[in-house]
Amino acid sequence: MFYKASPLIFKKAEELRSNLTPAEDMLWNYIGQGQLGIKFRRQHPASIYILDFYAHRIKLALEIDGSIHANEDVKHNDEKRQSHLESLGIHFLRFSNQQVLTQLDSTLDSIKITILTYSNSLKEVSGSSNSL
Repeated sequence: MFYKASPLIFKKAEELRSNLTPAEDMLWNYIGQGQLGIKFRRQHPASIYILDFYAHRIKLALEIDGSIHANEDVKHNDEKRQSHLESLGIHFLRFSNQQVLTQLDSTLDSIKITILTYSNSLKEVSGSSNSL
């Protein structure tokens, strides 16, 4: 679940949980108590990275990006990070702070659809393995 995250990553994640951005805080109010039918963790350690939100059951990461992520160097680092984590089987949904703050309903709809997609895929895989 933590993909060999170090104690340093755990400590940093703990600090970040106390300092959510307004967009992260807003989204957490809608996903933090299992309201979408699945448990999300906030500021979740994974390998050498920290995911904004993570649903382990379906290996779904939600990343909420501030304006700094428009910077080319940051974009490159985001792509490298995401590629590494996808190689571990983690799926990603990315939203900007602005999207969360101004289009919360459509953001939540996107998350719900993705949860259903990955939950159904998980059921199909576990169902087919039961029939073997």
